[in-house]
Amino acid sequence: MAVKIDKKIKGYAVVTPEDKAREAKAEAVARATLEAELPTADVIQMHERIERPEVLIGSTYKIKSPLVEHAMYVTLNDIVLNAGTEHELRRPFEIFINSKSMEHFQWIVALTRIMSAVFRKGGDVTFLVEEMKAVFDPRGGYFKAGGVYMPSLVAELGAIVEDHMKSIGLIHDPDMSPAQRALIAEKRAAYEQRSKKNSDVSFGAANGADARTEEVIEVTGDGASFPPSATMCHKCSTKAVVIMDGCATCLNCGYSKCG
Repeated sequence: MAVKIDKKIKGYAVVTPEDKAREAKAEAVARATLEAELPTADVIQMHERIERPEVLIGSTYKIKSPLVEHAMYVTLNDIVLNAGTEHELRRPFEIFINSKSMEHFQWIVALTRIMSAVFRKGGDVTFLVEEMKAVFDPRGGYFKAGGVYMPSLVAELGAIVEDHMKSIGLIHDPDMSPAQRALIAEKRAAYEQRSKKNSDVSFGAANGADARTEEVIEVTGDGASFPPSATMCHKCSTKAVVIMDGCATCLNCGYSKCG
């Protein structure tokens, strides 16, 4: 291709392969820096200036506590940030509690408004879980379905918020190691085998027939089964502690006083 030069040539330089490689490297670095900066600028983080959308997605949970006459229904609504992108994220935006029981109406309204304000403020809101689960009722707690001890109604609300945050990926529950799972399975099998042997007891009825008693293993809502004689584990707050070989052992988390 011919190029017409209108000005006087004062000098020239030959472009070497090293010069081309150096120029290409500088261009690649500049492009990488630009691409690294752009997504960060486009990612929307949760903050109090975000307006509530017309429609929110959420879940409703039921609480049936012996402390209140009627069931309570907890609704947690989430806002979706960066929808349709690789940075899509669900964050809790508001919480509502509905019940026929009016005795707790004041503190329920206050609690839900404060929690919703904290959710909309942004940042790390997972601290609410530990704060709520640490609340104790001076009248005493109760066991919910599955044998899990709840020190108060507020603590069960905290457990529900924790479950919801786990479901949307805000809290990650550390998984048990394969060795720990194998240990728990071994303990459960040994206890069930021992219970089966101890169940073959004859009582010598008047008609000469043998009567057999057997300890029934209760099945909880999450599929776990624990004997009714089990006591509460202070580590996982579940009624799953049994005496095995003279040592208290939890059939749910594997905790043992004997190590």
